[in-house]
Amino acid sequence: MIRKIIKIKEEKCNGCGACAAACHEGAIEIIDGKAKLTREDYCDGLGDCLPSCPMDAITFEEREAPAYNEAAVLAAKAQKEGSGETLACGCPGTQSKVIQREDPDCGASFAPVKSQLSQWPVQIRLVPVQAPYFDGANLLIAADCTAYAYGNFHDAFIRDHITLIGCPKLDEGDDTNKLSEIFTMNAIESVTVVRMEVPCCGGIEHAVKRALQKSGKMIPWRVVTISCDGKVLQQVP
Repeated sequence: MIRKIIKIKEEKCNGCGACAAACHEGAIEIIDGKAKLTREDYCDGLGDCLPSCPMDAITFEEREAPAYNEAAVLAAKAQKEGSGETLACGCPGTQSKVIQREDPDCGASFAPVKSQLSQWPVQIRLVPVQAPYFDGANLLIAADCTAYAYGNFHDAFIRDHITLIGCPKLDEGDDTNKLSEIFTMNAIESVTVVRMEVPCCGGIEHAVKRALQKSGKMIPWRVVTISCDGKVLQQVP
């Protein structure tokens, strides 16, 4: 049958695995460092993987392809859940998890400081658009340099928040669509943006503002600006 299905441009793919993590049907795998559509009958043609790709390597096309097999997808999901497999991308580092802490020392020989991170992954490009930890979450979206500049970052910002990080200067592409999906598909309670004082860091603030507007939701938000020497310069609103 002729139907809409995704097309992956392998020459543009960097093998990050974000598309495989975003594909709820498990149609995409990372093989030899490249994303491949390994099960055409698992692809529903809705394109959850498109906004997750930082390289714009995924598009739609209409061509001859087997029909979407929902029954097979559900059976494969049930089998994976039962076996405890990692994600289809084959990278355990992208697998979502909730972090529960018991021993703050963690075997460290230096003075222990308890981490406040409560979920994984944290990189905007790797985090799924839906996860249980997003339900009712106070979301922290931080430029990655802020955690190095501000000494009390964990207690001041990460505590009681779900954390996403990114760099608007070094990360290719725009995170607006990904963030908008997260806002739209989850019950986010609030959003805190933490950025550096440098002008290029405004990109992460603008992406969040555009994403909030695009989602159409009235989510309370604030922006905190950190100086390069580790001071809080401004909080808006």
